[in-house]
Amino acid sequence: MTLTASDKAAIVAMWSKVSSSAEALGAEALERLFLSFPQTKTYFSHMDLTSGSADLRTQGGKILGAIGEASKQMDNLSGCLSNLSDLHAYNLRVDPGNFQLLSHSIQVVMAVHYPADFTPATQAAWDKFLAAVSTVLTSKYR
Repeated sequence: MTLTASDKAAIVAMWSKVSSSAEALGAEALERLFLSFPQTKTYFSHMDLTSGSADLRTQGGKILGAIGEASKQMDNLSGCLSNLSDLHAYNLRVDPGNFQLLSHSIQVVMAVHYPADFTPATQAAWDKFLAAVSTVLTSKYR
């Protein structure tokens, strides 16, 4: 799926709202992921996964920070995310299906915190964008 100009505008507009709270929102997305899909915790066994922990806030901030960087380089996601793709494929070996689960959790958090801004069109744009990010992150698994 190709991101249209209106998709890109919706992604940038939503990111401008999310970016100031990226760490907290990222932590919330991870908490939702772990509560809904407990099997995903296995990749974070070295971290304190209790609600509000510094580890969750740090990791959540890293995740949303990378998504924010990707939102600035939507026409070059492969280049932008190359190092993260290597990390996930060769070192972390995260189950590729988990990216879709996390993408869903991120969208739920945005919808909860920004209900007036997270319109159906915005959700569709973010769904396509996060699917593209996930595709890049799993591209080196083969």
